[in-house]
Amino acid sequence: MKNTVKVERAILDITQQQLADAIGVSRNTINSIESGKYVPSTVLALKIARHFGKPVDVIFQLDDND
Repeated sequence: MKNTVKVERAILDITQQQLADAIGVSRNTINSIESGKYVPSTVLALKIARHFGKPVDVIFQLDDND
């Protein structure tokens, strides 16, 4: 699964820690999502998308292998 979390953070000029605090997870979780090591739950993906004010499928996209 691909995602644009890092790009969206840059647009808002917020750190991983600021995003993590806003949605109630650890900074390490955000780092793992951005690096593709962790696929977020549906609830977490929805929280991230809501924080950025965008639909989930704009932030997260399936790879051909998914």
